[in-house]
Amino acid sequence: MLRLGFPVIGVADLPRAVAFWTEALHLVSTEEWKSETWRTLNHADGSGRALALLCSASPVEPRPRLHLDLFTDTAEEQQAEVRRLVDLGAQVVDWDLYPPEPDFVVLADPDGNRFCVVDLSHAPSGPGGAVAEE
Repeated sequence: MLRLGFPVIGVADLPRAVAFWTEALHLVSTEEWKSETWRTLNHADGSGRALALLCSASPVEPRPRLHLDLFTDTAEEQQAEVRRLVDLGAQVVDWDLYPPEPDFVVLADPDGNRFCVVDLSHAPSGPGGAVAEE
């Protein structure tokens, strides 16, 4: 039976990426499959794998087809997390595709990989947004 494993992020600098993502998401680097080009990151509470990092020579995509969405519950929490992630080495991306009232902020990790920090209270499925009826 096929199962979804975990997202793998291509990075140029593995130690820097491990430092960023473990701090950003409160993960721990494990010995599982550890090599010069690979790290598996687990949830700190021991509940399992969360993310993997793989050395890659491919260039960063300015508009990736696949990216991570990181959730917050409020606009205040979103702003605080964006500041914390920038302090860890992320960069705010000058994103030209924002909707008029975005529920997300586009950031790039230290390797330039894009990801979003989403305020669920402002998202379409959140308390302030329209929910599609089935």
